[in-house]
Amino acid sequence: MSEIIKYILNLSLLTIFFLIIQNNPVEAKLIKVGQKEAIKSLKEAVKVSLDGDQILLKEGTYKEGNILINKKISITGENNPVLDGEYIHEIFTIKSDNVSIKNITFKNSGISNIKDLAAIKIYGSKNCLIENNKLFDTFFAIYLSDSEKCFIKNNKIAGKAKTESSSANAIHIWKSNNITIKNNDISGHRDGIYFEFVKDSIITNNISTNNIRYGLHFMFSDGNDYINNSFIKNGAGVAVMYTKNIKMLNNKFENNWGSASYGLLLKEISKSEIKDNFFNKNTVGIYMEGSNRIDFRNNNLINNGKALRIASSCDSNKFSYNNFIRNSFDITTNASNTSVTSNIFEKNYWDKYKGYDLNKDKIGDIPYRPVSIFSMIVEKIPHAIILLRSLLVDILDVSEKVIPVFIPKTIIDEKPLMVIRK
Repeated sequence: MSEIIKYILNLSLLTIFFLIIQNNPVEAKLIKVGQKEAIKSLKEAVKVSLDGDQILLKEGTYKEGNILINKKISITGENNPVLDGEYIHEIFTIKSDNVSIKNITFKNSGISNIKDLAAIKIYGSKNCLIENNKLFDTFFAIYLSDSEKCFIKNNKIAGKAKTESSSANAIHIWKSNNITIKNNDISGHRDGIYFEFVKDSIITNNISTNNIRYGLHFMFSDGNDYINNSFIKNGAGVAVMYTKNIKMLNNKFENNWGSASYGLLLKEISKSEIKDNFFNKNTVGIYMEGSNRIDFRNNNLINNGKALRIASSCDSNKFSYNNFIRNSFDITTNASNTSVTSNIFEKNYWDKYKGYDLNKDKIGDIPYRPVSIFSMIVEKIPHAIILLRSLLVDILDVSEKVIPVFIPKTIIDEKPLMVIRK
């Protein structure tokens, strides 16, 4: 009997021990890495770490090849440590949830179009944070695949891209959801930010400039918000393709010049909002093709070659309370005067409008047709642009506005604003 009692007591004590361990997990360790520390290799620190541990990377340059992170750990730099990929290696490959990378400089990642090498690549992970890092002269800088609820914040990313074929994207997101990209300074890559098959994510307060192709490029990526970003001096500002339910609010598209350059390119887009944006000094402010049910409101289109270039394949879009100021052409189109579309232009300000307002309600008393006959000639014969400031063009445009014959009947603002929308 005594043996049975002893067995029960031992079993009870063992149960209590495991309950204590379960409710009081082992405290996370701080692992220091540096030339004056016990551990001098970051790769070794990752190897000996456990979930929840913190690694503090001291000042210095580390050339350790590819470092695989498959534990829930944080790595934070002190005094700007540098991880050098020597133009050979992917530097960090992350395959764990809850990884944090902060205050580290990454440079010289390997280059490979087959393996898509990156300074930081995250595979199939959740709740990762990439913050306050510097990434210089990398192929892909930050690459996410099949990941969720990750944050990319306050990073400085600068590449040296020369051609599209020999370069890659600064921030590349593929098949991921709920990603936040915020306050990053991006330049010198193929695309500044690239989304493909990405949902329910937000890009906000980023500056994307001097990229070879696009400041932002996304396709098949529904339900995302793009707010307070600047896309400046890129091959083209932003390209949006095969996507629905997007919001583009308070962004700047500036100085995107070139023979095939746009501030914003929309192709096969629907059910979206484009509001309170600033389009300044672009070859084409907005180019639309095959897009419908988009609400364009409160945008400023200023000093562009063509403020809006809308193809005949676009339908059921609404343009209201936008300012069209000092553009060479406010609207150009390939639509004919017999084209049937239901795009609505209402209460926009047009600096070329010569109408009057007898009842002083700040709305023009006669409609405005923003498509000029000369813009349609240029659509068919681009070299005719050399006649832009000629008297002949002025006579053609006045004649067409008095008796419209060639310009599309459906592109008309019935209630043009007399004053600039503030």
